[in-house]
Amino acid sequence: MRFINRQTIAAFLLGSALVAGAGAFAVDHRMGMQAMHAGDPAAHADHVLKHLYAELDASENQKAKIDPLVKQAMQDLQPLHQQLHAAHSKALQTLTETGMDRAAMEASRLQLMQLADQASKRVVQLIADVGEVLTPAQRQKLAEHLGKMHGAMRHPG
Repeated sequence: MRFINRQTIAAFLLGSALVAGAGAFAVDHRMGMQAMHAGDPAAHADHVLKHLYAELDASENQKAKIDPLVKQAMQDLQPLHQQLHAAHSKALQTLTETGMDRAAMEASRLQLMQLADQASKRVVQLIADVGEVLTPAQRQKLAEHLGKMHGAMRHPG
């Protein structure tokens, strides 16, 4: 039984990737998640933003405006990430318990969906905030990049 569907997973992973670096470049899904968990998230975000800035040809003024937006989003999303991890562990634990507690499974699913929704809203806020800093041409480049990133997450190589 699945607790959350593929679209929810893809949305959360896209949000995590965006927060980790505002969608700088698509990487293999497994490597991307390992990088976010293995090291310093702020250092990873700085690395990813560096590539994003180069791809968008961002000015120093734009960088100075975008950096704090991404850092604040990371701070806002970190507790949600931790809560999601805990909820996922709890959901998996439900499967190992004696007897099938369908009510507990449904409660876990609802909690996961609520956390994914909160994260998704915060990521959309970040994208809108960053979009206000970018020129229309840069927003187009970002949209194209996010489209590629979404495709890479849906079809990991």
